[in-house]
Amino acid sequence: MKPHFHKVPVSLQSSFSIRHDVQRCFPTTWHLHPELELHYVIKGEGVRFIGDNISNFSPGEILFMGQNLPHTWRCKEEYFQEASNLQVEAIVLQFLPTCLGKDFLSLPEAYLIPKLLEKAKRGMVLGGKSKEKIGELMFAALQATNLDRIILLLSIIKILAESKDYHSISSPHAFYKSDDVETQRLNTVCAYTLANYKKNITLEEIASISNLSVTSFCRYFKQMTNKTYNDFLTEIRISHACRLLIEDRLPTELICFQCGFNNISNFYRHFKNITSLTPLEYKREYLKMPVNA
Repeated sequence: MKPHFHKVPVSLQSSFSIRHDVQRCFPTTWHLHPELELHYVIKGEGVRFIGDNISNFSPGEILFMGQNLPHTWRCKEEYFQEASNLQVEAIVLQFLPTCLGKDFLSLPEAYLIPKLLEKAKRGMVLGGKSKEKIGELMFAALQATNLDRIILLLSIIKILAESKDYHSISSPHAFYKSDDVETQRLNTVCAYTLANYKKNITLEEIASISNLSVTSFCRYFKQMTNKTYNDFLTEIRISHACRLLIEDRLPTELICFQCGFNNISNFYRHFKNITSLTPLEYKREYLKMPVNA
């Protein structure tokens, strides 16, 4: 889907931006920017959209995203309730590839960095020791000044460039570039779907929200996202089902209906198609349940 362009604020006294956000919930605007972004979720849970990927996020997750890779975070419904005292917390580091000088990437010692920039185009989820070290360095960079800031940024880039502890998020060339009207339409469709995925959303209903005929909407949505609307809706429902399975408070049969599916067999089929696991296998994988559980 086509994202909004976002201007990352950087002071004239800084070569890159790093901030510590503590707020009610993450902004939900689907956006992109030419800066690379390292995003460390300290508190918060929900669903993230990066490129053409829809997945859950949780505390401790560190992502590295390349230039102009569209993304947004959507917190769990509990964060939007008036009586909620939940908060999200994140450290966000953003920098241009040329922030250390246009010739920096041409240095022979920096040969791994162009390879890193290429990997970052799809987004990277960090893991293992790499995630642990980067998290510590990001905290340190919040307080650093002068040359210490540059040294910490280089240390982070070094770990990212050398790390094998990661997996890619999105597929290459995952979205279609369009104008602001189409951008706003997609944001409206996305917001409506996230708010109503538990109920039966017909193509007639979502097309009406978009001010398009059903035929025009289906063609438009496929062009914008490289997937059908029903596929998009199913991915959102399954992502929420995954979250509920990990929370392990409800039986699978109830989760099925909580996430908008109208029968168990349909839920199991879609879950297996998207995750390559059954719901029970998914719980065993993420909760480390014994096989005879």
